[in-house]
Amino acid sequence: MISASSLFGFILTCAIIEITPGPNMAWLAALSIARGRRTGFAAVAGVALGLSAYGIAAGFGVAAIIENSPFLYQVLRWGGVAFLLWLAWEGWSTAGEIAPEVSDDGQHRASAFRRGLITNLLNPKAAVFYVAMLPEFVNEPAGNIIAQTLTLSGIYVAIATAIHGLIVLLASSVRGLVARAGQMKRFRRGLALALVGVAVWLAWSTAP
Repeated sequence: MISASSLFGFILTCAIIEITPGPNMAWLAALSIARGRRTGFAAVAGVALGLSAYGIAAGFGVAAIIENSPFLYQVLRWGGVAFLLWLAWEGWSTAGEIAPEVSDDGQHRASAFRRGLITNLLNPKAAVFYVAMLPEFVNEPAGNIIAQTLTLSGIYVAIATAIHGLIVLLASSVRGLVARAGQMKRFRRGLALALVGVAVWLAWSTAP
């Protein structure tokens, strides 16, 4: 059983990690401003699924295999960097576009979901978190290591999803104002450059 103090420390750690600027934050903001709240929430669902997949993998030891395999780790690392750069290029090249938010825009929502999923499956920092950070809060003498790992993983995904949802709400709430001010192109290109910066940071911070 996880102690109350360990649980509080884990929740605080997760919150700090998720409010630190990273791949999801910049991309979700750019997407929500361009496509609106519904598409942003679809992306959040994809992100949550990607993080959940790593959580389940960690529970059964797969995340440790990824971290301990230089080849797999580098594939994830550079795949994630390349995908972020591609998202940045897409955001830059379509910076002048702003789509009306309509209820039947299923194609954009499906695409956003897939990209959110892929971005997090290609994020080696997610694997490192589950291998290096999460076990610090598992109470091994209490047993049920897999159950504890899955529980903590679920808490992390819930916290991340709540913060990502807030980013979508904040970003989508200003999209009309940005469009009316005629700053959409400049604003979205700024976010695209931020994604490039995040990609460079990811490559640097995940270097073995």
